[in-house]
Amino acid sequence: MRPLRISAISYLNTAPLMWDLERGNCGRDFETEYTLPSACAAALRSGAADIGIIPAFAYAGIPGLVIVPDVAIASLGAVRSILLISNKPLDDVRSVALDTSSMTSVALTRVLFEKFWGGGRQFRAMAPELDRMLEDCDAGLIIGDPALRIDRGRYITFDLAEEWHRLTGKPFVFAFWAVRKDALREARPDLDVAAVFQQSRDHGLQPAALEEIAQVWSPRTGLSPAEVKQYLTQNIHYYLDAECLAGMLLFFQLATDCGLLAGMPELNFLELARIVAGSVRPG
Repeated sequence: MRPLRISAISYLNTAPLMWDLERGNCGRDFETEYTLPSACAAALRSGAADIGIIPAFAYAGIPGLVIVPDVAIASLGAVRSILLISNKPLDDVRSVALDTSSMTSVALTRVLFEKFWGGGRQFRAMAPELDRMLEDCDAGLIIGDPALRIDRGRYITFDLAEEWHRLTGKPFVFAFWAVRKDALREARPDLDVAAVFQQSRDHGLQPAALEEIAQVWSPRTGLSPAEVKQYLTQNIHYYLDAECLAGMLLFFQLATDCGLLAGMPELNFLELARIVAGSVRPG
């Protein structure tokens, strides 16, 4: 038996999910490292990590994963931390710089253009440096904590989760916990992985926990404690519920239609410390 290696995202929106794990409440069952969303996916793909909070889009390209049920980083409307930023009206945007930090947000940007805003744009992967992005391209995609610090009054901005909801009526799922099936054989046999991550989320969303998170993250993000709590409670939805699953499946379908995915991925879920495999398709 050995600890399961967790690859987590070093953004504010993961703080409630990490509550128990960061405080050692899970004993010696886990070891955690922090990185970017795209790097979490790479660590799972290579086997360097056993569990990762990965971009939803990345799940389709990594075999042998199961999803921790009912836990996600999603949005029911505006998310505030996934922004397309421009100095031009959308119809005049011809080139888009894409933040290399997240696969899902990049795919969402391309789906929105192809399916709703009109195709024919050029896309360029770039580091998330807004001034440089807007020098080289008409618009730039910025995600995560840097997006929360953007002065939106200076630019024309589009909140991509808000746009997705306006155009489809569905929530958008950005990330969720995924586990390598093979790694479960090396964990403690009675370890209920799904319960650990669900309970960590629940504890991290308690009022006292949110207050502590707000005090810690306020100086890191440049937001006031009240703004931090507002973001975590009103902009982020931490449950992979039926509506979120429907939104995620629609996204996978549209991404497949756009040629971004080879086909609809099968969703396999981890439940009660055992693997439950099942295909979930749009109804």
